[in-house]
Amino acid sequence: MSRVTEQYEAYPYPERDPVDEGERLVTGSPSHPLEIDHYLFGGARDWSQPFRALVAGGGTGDALIQLAQVLTSAGKPYEITYLDLSTASRKVAEARAAARGLAGITFLTTSLLEAPALGTFDYIDCCGVLHHLPEPQAGFDALAAALAPGGGLGLMVYAPFGRSGVYPLQEAFGMTLTGSARDRLRRAKAIYARIPEGHPFKRNAQLSDHQASDAGFYDLLLHSQDRPYRIGELLETLDRAGLSMTGSPQAHLYDPLPILGDKGLLHGLDERARMMLAEALRGTIRTHVLYAARKTEAQGRVAAPAPEAVPHLKGVSGPQLAQHAAKHGVIPVTHEGERFEVPVPALAVRAFAGIDGRRSLRQIAEGARTDWMAFAPIWAGVSKAMTGHGLMYYSRLLAG
Repeated sequence: MSRVTEQYEAYPYPERDPVDEGERLVTGSPSHPLEIDHYLFGGARDWSQPFRALVAGGGTGDALIQLAQVLTSAGKPYEITYLDLSTASRKVAEARAAARGLAGITFLTTSLLEAPALGTFDYIDCCGVLHHLPEPQAGFDALAAALAPGGGLGLMVYAPFGRSGVYPLQEAFGMTLTGSARDRLRRAKAIYARIPEGHPFKRNAQLSDHQASDAGFYDLLLHSQDRPYRIGELLETLDRAGLSMTGSPQAHLYDPLPILGDKGLLHGLDERARMMLAEALRGTIRTHVLYAARKTEAQGRVAAPAPEAVPHLKGVSGPQLAQHAAKHGVIPVTHEGERFEVPVPALAVRAFAGIDGRRSLRQIAEGARTDWMAFAPIWAGVSKAMTGHGLMYYSRLLAG
């Protein structure tokens, strides 16, 4: 048994209790169906057609349960294959699915490198896994080979700057600690308590997994295989796998202009260079979350605010958001300690009140007492900001 496998057998991560399934649904990026539709299917996927998905390295099941529950609640057909090397993690995922009565799921204990042998998939989730492989490029290549025509992937990999202090501690613990996973954890905690408060890790306010649980501490500071990516390195890795990024729900983090303050400083820089610059200027990005498709199929995959597009808000209802925007004129967004404000014109305030996940933008414009020609240019700016901050998606999942 490898040290990585031993880790997840002893400390399945993230730590979940199937009993909690009756209280809440864990949601996030990537792999919420609305987000998948927005970034891979132009917000217009026909959800009456079966959806074949692979959760590659599914851990304790967050992506799996999110996918299956949202599609089940919407009454849409799906087949999901879950795979992971950890039998302990798989047991947790199976128990969570059973607690919700979810069907249409196949559980496999195997490596994601075997994905091409399982057939092809409309969508592949791989969250927090590829950076732990001995040869990550082989993982990217395997997932690319398992994509069906027109399919896409949702990925999350670690980024170095926002994880300041993590890698020196991983190196130190790896050099000194032996024995079982439980022995290493016990001794690492004792050492950690004596680490100076000035250590970069202890000064990094963005990290808290080590405080949440033993599994979180182990995964963050004792992992024996952890390779973070700068955004440029990640895009190059996708390129070698024959893939291209289609979009990201955290797109605003890759825009350097708000920090530079002078558009002239960006002259001559292509999109990739600008993303790399933004990452260096911010210094707080802990993970890269993005969607990707085959290079030959990557263009035009992200939804746009067209008349028949159906908007969905994340984490708030339309009337609630409209009330706040009417009072303050802006929508505040905080990410990794950085505060942003999205300006909201009066017409957009009225439009927010009509967003219910079922009405199209044309219908919402009519409800706001205007026509599409007057509405479109105003809404375009609001839409770009809202989707760029991961606050809104377009999808016909619930539209009928």
